[in-house]
Amino acid sequence: MSTMSDPSQPVFRLSMLVNDTRYRGITFQIIAFMAIVLLFGWMAWNATQNLAALGQNISYGFLGEQAGYDINQKLIPYASTDTHLRAAVVGILNTLLVAFLGCVTATIIGVVVGILRLSKNWLVAKLMSGYVEIFRNVPVLIWILIIFSVMSNALPAPNAFRGENPSASMVMDAFAFTNRGVYIPRPVWEPGSFLVVAVFIASIVGIFALRRYAVKLLFDTGRELKTFWPSIGLFFVPTLLAYFVLGRPITLEYPELRGFNFQGGIQIFGSLIGLWFALALYTGAFIAENVRAGIMAVSKGQTEAASALGMRPGRIMRLVILPQALRVIIPPLISQYLNLTKNSSLAAAVGYMDITGTLGGITLNQTGRSFEAILLLMLFYLIISLSIAGLMNLYNNAVKLKER
Repeated sequence: MSTMSDPSQPVFRLSMLVNDTRYRGITFQIIAFMAIVLLFGWMAWNATQNLAALGQNISYGFLGEQAGYDINQKLIPYASTDTHLRAAVVGILNTLLVAFLGCVTATIIGVVVGILRLSKNWLVAKLMSGYVEIFRNVPVLIWILIIFSVMSNALPAPNAFRGENPSASMVMDAFAFTNRGVYIPRPVWEPGSFLVVAVFIASIVGIFALRRYAVKLLFDTGRELKTFWPSIGLFFVPTLLAYFVLGRPITLEYPELRGFNFQGGIQIFGSLIGLWFALALYTGAFIAENVRAGIMAVSKGQTEAASALGMRPGRIMRLVILPQALRVIIPPLISQYLNLTKNSSLAAAVGYMDITGTLGGITLNQTGRSFEAILLLMLFYLIISLSIAGLMNLYNNAVKLKER
């Protein structure tokens, strides 16, 4: 009686790396990767040799030298006697600040405008369409200069707040809008303030958890859980209780007009405001189109089915349409965030000292280390761009359709 046995496996030979389809793809990828590594290695070696021939050895010791220049807008303490490295860190934080503010504001503007562009109200739809067409068809640099010029020329000077009958006044005796910037109260942190902030963050997390539970309950059982007033309570009650129980550890320092300018509080320079709003309005126009395209990609039958169940238009948009539209919106939204972050390098046009203005501007000119400075700039923008793309891709994977 004969028995069947598995065919013997062929003996591996080097020719199989090219002839066998099981190994051919991996072989070509390894060869391509090695070629790219060798190419970049040759380019780096060639650049090093050319710089050495010119008497310029690559060195980052200049980062420890005294900077010798001031920076107007800064998030951490800095003086002209600090090092170039400290100045670069200040510039990095300024870049991250305007990128974060711009992305958040642009997202809010884009979502609202994108939804309103689909409004049945003719006037609202045309106004939003006009905003999109105007802002996305004019270069962002021009918008930066326009908004900065408005800030510098339309707002009153600090001396307008002086006198018995001043021509300008503070808003709520706490906010001053001047051509030198906007002055707002500065929080003064005392012992116990960390706990208040921790309670506030926990309240925000609780609100999101409550809303997530309400949505899950609605889809699982069809029962609607009211979350508006519980969310308001979670937002205010725990934080206020912690604030008063701990003896009010957070106070405010208000700006006051002393001499020829305001003293105290926080000064937000017009360059930051101009750059922030120009980037937000410009990028928001593109995001609005992404949102509109995402909403229109959802079948109208979804809206009709939700309406037949008695859901209100606002809840239909929030619970039915937008969650499905996000799968179309997120991929192009990543590109808009990256563009906004890189466009922040135009800050030099209005004197805002970001990483391009510090490390790639004054530091480069003072030290003459152009190759090292440009290399560090490229590395920073590469890291921040990859980080944004990575985080957004994680969110995109969380909302995409799960196939079985």
